[in-house]
Amino acid sequence: MSSRLEQDIISTAESFAANFSDRGNFDFSIQSLRKLDDLLEELGNYKLDNHALDSASSMAGSYIFEVARRNYGGRYFWVQDRDQPVLVTGEPEYSISIFAFDKVKGRIQNGKEDDIPYYFDGYIEAVKKGKQTGYSATIV
Repeated sequence: MSSRLEQDIISTAESFAANFSDRGNFDFSIQSLRKLDDLLEELGNYKLDNHALDSASSMAGSYIFEVARRNYGGRYFWVQDRDQPVLVTGEPEYSISIFAFDKVKGRIQNGKEDDIPYYFDGYIEAVKKGKQTGYSATIV
């Protein structure tokens, strides 16, 4: 049975994919993150207020979370002191956590230095290492 948090993230990610279908094939594949990154690059050209930045971070971050969960598994948890969800993959054998909302916000504000596909490659490598060695990490 899925949690309310998981249902909300899935719903938000699916809405994102539907709303931006004219901009690319958002099919929850790892390759689709390049199109997402292109959208975030465009958003970086605009002055967003905090509400718009939080909204974009939630929508795009939920999509990233669902790409990760659908391809590698995991469970969502709410982190109160960060006021956002985290996806934890691999427990109990290993534990790889990602905070996608922060990464999206950084990508919009900082540009290419916070490239989403590069970030996600780090997550994939950590999952591979976790499966082999029991490694635990948080990807930021």
